Amino acid sequence: MCLACDFRFGPARGRRAFLLAAGAAAAAPALAQVDVGEASVARNLVPAENIERAGVQQYHQLLAQARAKGLLAPDGNAQLQRLRAIASKIIPFTAQWNPRAASWKWEVNLIASEQINAFCMPGGKIAFFAGILDRLKLSDDEVAMVMGHEMAHALREHARARLAKNAGTGAALSIAAQLLGLGQAGDLAARAGTQLITLKFSRSDETDADLVGLELAARAGYDPKASVSLWTKLAKASKSEGALGFLSTHPSGPDRIRVLQANLPKVEGLSGRLRNGG
Repeated sequence: MCLACDFRFGPARGRRAFLLAAGAAAAAPALAQVDVGEASVARNLVPAENIERAGVQQYHQLLAQARAKGLLAPDGNAQLQRLRAIASKIIPFTAQWNPRAASWKWEVNLIASEQINAFCMPGGKIAFFAGILDRLKLSDDEVAMVMGHEMAHALREHARARLAKNAGTGAALSIAAQLLGLGQAGDLAARAGTQLITLKFSRSDETDADLVGLELAARAGYDPKASVSLWTKLAKASKSEGALGFLSTHPSGPDRIRVLQANLPKVEGLSGRLRNGG
């Protein structure tokens, strides 16, 4: 997700109970400051654990390839330590948006590539490419906005919903049936592992992630106004350098910035309280 780089990888009552149980996760929390509503109902057609398992597997494949090429940053790398420090401040607020996040084994890694890109796989697996830090000269506040946005995609289960929609209701429901012992299922979960890395989200998914990420970063004490400066930088970089990997799945534009600006007053107090020790 959010990745365009050199790495590729390759009966009725029971079903109703399954859908109701799945629907309990990833709803908008009661104390949310931004208004994004509940997460997509479509995600309920695919088991969360299947998508998370596929995401973890694909993430580790990516890291193995990067390591083999000498591109995976070691633990002592200063930029990697910076990323992990920022993540450690945001992660405590993630379970408010998805209870499953409390049990995710979060990881943050850095890949030495000039790509302007970053992503968070289902299950809390985060990767940044050095290019997004170095070429855009991101401040900690701007890094937090990128990270919050990517985490929001995972928390709101956009990949889970998108894969269900792409596969079609029949295929997704067959997986639910198999889990309930009601028949044979297709291989959607297996195919998910080859799709997550290049998955593109809808405009509404992107707005959702923008706003949830904005609130996550603000609650962690980062300046919400950095969301505007971040997208301004990305828009300028796109004009001067052509298509960017990040913008291939995150199109920039004045509308995106306007939505963020309109929501700044809702979250600025959160950041201020934490910065002042509140």
